Amino acid sequence: MPLQQRVSHLISHHLKLGINRPLSCKMGSTEKPVERIIINKLSQLNPSYLKVINESHMHNVPKGAETHFKVIVVCDAFKDLPLIKRHRKINDILKAELQSGVHALSIIAKIPDQWKDEEIEPSPNCRSGFGK
Repeated sequence: MPLQQRVSHLISHHLKLGINRPLSCKMGSTEKPVERIIINKLSQLNPSYLKVINESHMHNVPKGAETHFKVIVVCDAFKDLPLIKRHRKINDILKAELQSGVHALSIIAKIPDQWKDEEIEPSPNCRSGFGK
């Protein structure tokens, strides 16, 4: 599905859900609609720290694509949850995006006591899916 069609699908899906925060979908501009949707949706966890990194440029995708992301979410909602359940919670929140264009999602999910505003290791370079 072409990028513009995926973005239109995501926006209409979110409008159906009542998520009507302003989104811009000007193709070729600096706007990042999928990234903004991810930020808006993960904000419902009331994180003390939230960072969404678009890593699509590191992969074999069209310029401006929003298909590969890393999210760093630090919040009290993860207290007493094992890591796998923290990841599942984030995957559930972003289910629509993962089904309609987001190809890869790297997750760092911590509680405030575990977070020290540490340096996050960059993701490895793309190997084109062939394990080269």
